[in-house]
Amino acid sequence: MTGLLTYLLGRLPIGWLQLKHNKTRFAAAIAGVAFANILIFMQLGFLGALVETTKLPYRPMMADILISASDANTLSDGSNVPRQRLYQALTVPGVADASPFYLSKFDWQRDNGTTVNFQVFGIDPSTQVFSNPDIESARPQLRLLDTALLDRSARNIDPALSTAIDGGTPHRFEANGRTLKAVQTFSIGAGFEADGYLIVSDQTFLKMYPRRSAGAPTHILVTVTPGITPQTIVNRLRLAIPEKDVIIRTIEEAASADEAYQTTERPVGVIFGFGVIIGVLVGLIIVYQVLSTDVADHLGEYATLKAVGYRQSFFLSIVFEEAIILAVFGFIPGVLIAFGLYEIVSGATGLPVVMSGLRPVGVLVGTSLMCLASGAIATRRLAGANPADLF
Repeated sequence: MTGLLTYLLGRLPIGWLQLKHNKTRFAAAIAGVAFANILIFMQLGFLGALVETTKLPYRPMMADILISASDANTLSDGSNVPRQRLYQALTVPGVADASPFYLSKFDWQRDNGTTVNFQVFGIDPSTQVFSNPDIESARPQLRLLDTALLDRSARNIDPALSTAIDGGTPHRFEANGRTLKAVQTFSIGAGFEADGYLIVSDQTFLKMYPRRSAGAPTHILVTVTPGITPQTIVNRLRLAIPEKDVIIRTIEEAASADEAYQTTERPVGVIFGFGVIIGVLVGLIIVYQVLSTDVADHLGEYATLKAVGYRQSFFLSIVFEEAIILAVFGFIPGVLIAFGLYEIVSGATGLPVVMSGLRPVGVLVGTSLMCLASGAIATRRLAGANPADLF
């Protein structure tokens, strides 16, 4: 290692030699940086899972445009939309179809004592709403009252149950006082707001939630005629439906707005963001303590070098050398442990906590900058000081 650093730096690697001289302190510093890396990786993993799960229900939608209540910040909140807006949308040139979309929640109390929190989608079974082939193949069966499609990727759903349903053995269960029959499964996945999804017809939905009205769906899904851009139809719809009670967006715009709200307004997103900041501060403090202690231990040597003419840039290069070494040596165990923790958390929660391709690079760059900043702060005492004052 000493030879390699000598070749790379073009001088004796003083920083490396100083670090490895005190092996206990060096190991503690690496452990501290690794801990900060793990903390940052985990918070980024949770934040990434939040972003990913926010987009999950939007991806299988066939619609191009979503008409929602003006107070709707996410897919699952906000007021209902007057069904009249659906008929107004159908009169706009370029609109191929419009369909009501009902949404609510339901807690399924399993016989084994577990609870599965479902988001329930009520759709018109005569209209293709989703592009998912599993949903599309089973859509005709939803015309039968009290028939449902079950999310096999939902949290706390046994694989054996999904296999039996897809094998032709419907599963009956109670839902809000009605007996539903799950005839087929599909896959969307668990998220932070729900354990999974349940799809029923609009008529079944209204039977499950008798206080809901057919004239007030949660959203309206609009499909655009091929060859016309969704944004063009959005502009036309905004002119045709000037009422202030709705907001009209493309599916992509709605998903992006949902993501922004979840990550910046909801407590869970803010907490994960602050977790990243806390991880950076932890690493900054740990590295600063190590480097400032190292500088203090070698003040006499630095004073001698400064007295014979070495500039501040030379001392900075030594401390920066130590900072980069700590960043790299701490990053390696940090990223390896984070990979293992991602697998454990993903398996235990069903959340898509995965290591994206650029995340390790970003964390390594951030860790290096964090360590360099700590090094710059640690050498302040040397800047502009008289060599005699350092002894």
